Amino acid sequence: MLNKLMKRGPKKSAKTDTDVYGSVSTSNAVVNHGSRGAPPVPDGGAGVSAPAAAAGTLEALPMFRDVPVPDRQQLFLRKCQVCCNQFDFTDTLKSVKEKEIKRLNLVELVDYVQSGSGKITESNQEEMIKMISANIFRCLPPGAHENTGSVGVEAEEDEPYLEPSWPHLQLVYELLLRYVVSTDTDTKIAKRYIDHSFVLKLLNMFDTEDPREREYLKTILHRIYGKFMVHRPFIRKAINNIFYQFIYETERNSGIAELLEILGSIINGFALPMKEEHKLFLMRALIPLHKPKPIAMYHQQLSYCIIQFVEKDNKLSDVVIRGLLKYWPITNCQKEVLFLSELEEVLEATQAVEFQRCMVPLFRQIARCLNSPHFQVKWSRLC
Repeated sequence: MLNKLMKRGPKKSAKTDTDVYGSVSTSNAVVNHGSRGAPPVPDGGAGVSAPAAAAGTLEALPMFRDVPVPDRQQLFLRKCQVCCNQFDFTDTLKSVKEKEIKRLNLVELVDYVQSGSGKITESNQEEMIKMISANIFRCLPPGAHENTGSVGVEAEEDEPYLEPSWPHLQLVYELLLRYVVSTDTDTKIAKRYIDHSFVLKLLNMFDTEDPREREYLKTILHRIYGKFMVHRPFIRKAINNIFYQFIYETERNSGIAELLEILGSIINGFALPMKEEHKLFLMRALIPLHKPKPIAMYHQQLSYCIIQFVEKDNKLSDVVIRGLLKYWPITNCQKEVLFLSELEEVLEATQAVEFQRCMVPLFRQIARCLNSPHFQVKWSRLC
């Protein structure tokens, strides 16, 4: 039945949205050759393609509502395979029909998963994650500082690179999000495909300059953390490693603020008494994040995480204050104002016992601020 509909689709294109273009040549499309029976590609399975794509064409597929219920799983597979095809979005006049066919199929897949029309078979879940991987996991373009060779330019002054394939990429991210949050998604099955390798690649994509993509990544990773308990220690460790690389090696990562937003929610849910590994994370990763120059880009989120720790365990205030004093800026007045603002919030949550332990070095630093030639530092409310 499904094969008959697929053959008949292009001839009666006026009846469905997805059949507008009929069978289309993909001479300009990048076709990934492979088959379901082939072993997965090391990069996460990006080598899946539809039989039609292997033949050099993208065929318009019928909509789910136009095929019988028993045939929808096979149609779901075909749509995933078609959506594995990649296109050049830097040229808006290139492969226009093929891009539209893929976009319509992505819309259909999102609607199918979101509506809960039927449980997706395990094999189709695997193919869907392979298709998502083929679209999302890619080499990011070099940052503006890499193109110009400028080192002294602050990241917030650079114009962000907006992903030209976003019309398709947004739908792929939406599909992944709907799959993760769906009540029909069985975590025991899904964790076979949303595994550590997949999560790690997802974390690596936070370095994208496109703020729209980072927002989706933040939401999806937060949902994965909440639903897949088995991944929680791994996610925390992986974020920890990203911070280490940012602090001690590159000082370049566009997604630090978004990662800290996720952590803010995670820290808020820490049980008491707090585990030693969480305290070590504060001392070894969060407090050293005050060191990099572009702190202004993520200071608000960092400060929130720090305050969460102090409010949960007052004894940590001494550690935090001494950490702030350790990384206190010497010549950067704007950064110094940020430190004073954060220190004020920390002191509000500090008990007398902890305050007495650090008050001598603290007042020495405040005295230096009072002698600062910068009026914002000198007239800070804390001073």
